Formats: sequence, C-alpha cells, structure tokens
Amino acid sequence: MVSSLLEMSSVVVILLVAWEVHATNYLATTYPNIEACVLTNPCCNVVKDGLVLQTQYWDTYTGLEIYGQLLPSSTWTIHGLWLDNCDGSYDQYCDLTRQYDPDPSPSVLPDGTPVPPYTGPSVKTFSEDFGRWDLLKCNFWINQGAPNEDFWAHEFSKHATCTSTFDVACYEPDYKEHQDVVNSYEAVVKVFQLYPTYNMLAAAGIVPSNGTTYTLAQITNALYSQTGAIPYLGYSGNGVVLDEVWYFHHVLGTVRTPAQVDSVHGLKKTMTGAVRSLQDHQFHHAVKLRSGGIVVL
Repeated sequence: MVSSLLEMSSVVVILLVAWEVHATNYLATTYPNIEACVLTNPCCNVVKDGLVLQTQYWDTYTGLEIYGQLLPSSTWTIHGLWLDNCDGSYDQYCDLTRQYDPDPSPSVLPDGTPVPPYTGPSVKTFSEDFGRWDLLKCNFWINQGAPNEDFWAHEFSKHATCTSTFDVACYEPDYKEHQDVVNSYEAVVKVFQLYPTYNMLAAAGIVPSNGTTYTLAQITNALYSQTGAIPYLGYSGNGVVLDEVWYFHHVLGTVRTPAQVDSVHGLKKTMTGAVRSLQDHQFHHAVKLRSGGIVVL
C-alpha cells in the first residue's frame, strides 16, 4: 500500500524485464517465455516492493571537463531506476556476486554485511562484449567527480541486483555473463527517454536563464500537462536549488510498452516562491559548461 507520505504522481507502467533483442552480437532472447509469464513469477514481474522510480539530475558541472567529460546541452541527465518500498526506503546491493561498484555507498549494509569495492574490468567492457556501442555513447548518464562508468556500475550493483526480473536465473538456460547488466542499462536509458524533462518545461517557456524567474506552480503545471501527474521535485542549496525530478510508477507484469494506469504518488515537497536559474560561478573552465540551473527563491 502506498504510504501516506506519498502525495505526488506519475502514470506510466515501466517494463523491468530483460529486453528481447535479436540483432547479431546483441542480447539473447529473454527467458522465461513471455507468452507463459504469470504475475507470480519473479522473472516475469517485479514481485517485491511497490514502486519504481525513474530519477533525473540537473547538474551544472562534472568536475572532469578537462578530460572531456561534459554535460549534454538542453537535457536533464540520468540518476537511475530503482525499486521503492512505498515508504521511501529501498533495498540495496542485493547480490554481492554481481557487485561491480568500485566505491560502494554504503560500504556496509544495515545488517553489518560489508560491500567490498570492485577492482575488476570496467562495466564498459560488458557492453562492448555484447556490441552495445549505443549504450557506451549515451551522453545522458553523466557522473560527477569520477568516470561515467563508475556511476553506471554503482547504479546496477546497488539497485538492479534488487530487481527480480534482472536475476541471472531469469536468463537460463542461455545466460551469458553480464547480460543482465547490459539489459538493465538498456532499460534505464529507455525509461529515461520517456521523460524529456527539459523539453517538457521548455514547452511551457521554462528554460534556464540568469534572470527569468518562475513559480513552483508554473513548473508543476508544465510537468502535469505533459505526463498527467506531478513528479517529486528535489531541492538542494538549503531548499532553493531544483536539481532532481523523480517519476514514480507501478510495475505491471511483462508489459514492454508504456501504458496508462492510475496515478502513483511520489513524495511531496512543500515549496513556495519564485524559480530562476542558477549561474555557474565557481565552475568556470576552458570548456563550455551549462549556463545554469533552476533555483527556488
């Protein structure tokens, strides 16, 4: 049951089963047979937890601009895709045999189990092994202060290992090592692309600038008009900098295309005041950075 804390909503069913790809060098057909799937089968349906979050960042720098790690223009970026327990909590690092995070956070689980840092090949090589050059070229999933692939490894290890439809057993008898990892990355990117937050706001005339201000109502109305619901809006900087959007969903069986369902509620943040852009100030480099972020005054 959705907690009383959950008061904002989204309306899209998300597929969290392994995607079926038939092209040469791509991923093998998923198992079990989709036609035979039932909702009680954890390989066919996410049977634990109640919500799935698709989360996005608005950042203004990466910290690695001098190495060519840049933020894309005119778009938010991916944070991740994970299960929520309907009370704001979530499971994490559920399978340490698939722990690829070089800097796990937390490094010790609540039950006292240590999460050892990963020291093996980069997860980039996993996508290379399956010929998924498209995922390697994704410029929407950008890390801050460390290489992008470290962030990807973190998100898979911390969250996707807790998603039953990515369990290795679901790929038998033809499982190929790291197939689950690449499938999860594909799912993350596909779901992110359902929510072009920058474009949805821009359609209402809300764009980053260093002078124009917007009300919180303008922002929520813009997102509601495009999605039919209001996502959770996250703030930093003492509650004035808008830097995250979370889209909440129910998961329904093996549906692999978006479908409308009743609104699913996200955590509500009460904010008042105007919204304007945040100029990059201490992050000027020789390379081009974003012009700013959105600030609640």
